[in-house]
Amino acid sequence: MGNVTGFIEAEVKPTEDQKKVEKAIQNFFTYTSLESVPKHGEKLLIARIKGREGLLKFFERLRQERILNAARKIMIKGLKGKSITFCLNKQVAYVNHISFCEPVAESSLGPIRVNIGCDNPRELIDWLTQRTV
Repeated sequence: MGNVTGFIEAEVKPTEDQKKVEKAIQNFFTYTSLESVPKHGEKLLIARIKGREGLLKFFERLRQERILNAARKIMIKGLKGKSITFCLNKQVAYVNHISFCEPVAESSLGPIRVNIGCDNPRELIDWLTQRTV
């Protein structure tokens, strides 16, 4: 699978508490850095991950929620070159559940956008969504 890196982005709307958006990201990803950058009068949180360690919470949660097949389909759909992109519902992530969503219009607060890059993304998808016995 090679060198795994990635970033997770989520907009912080004026009506939102930034700490809650951070918690929604932390529920599934262990990041090496987190920055808040201004974007069109709002804030954009950008969390960076490095290595499979950054994905271990997500890996575990996929199993707990028994959504490996659905996750696999969504990740394969988001596979382009050496990266995988998908979106998670921010409100659902805050309460520690996974709900994949579309990039726009599904949630008024916007999604959490996940982009993971590695040398062999198919191998990474296999690892994340492998069947358990």
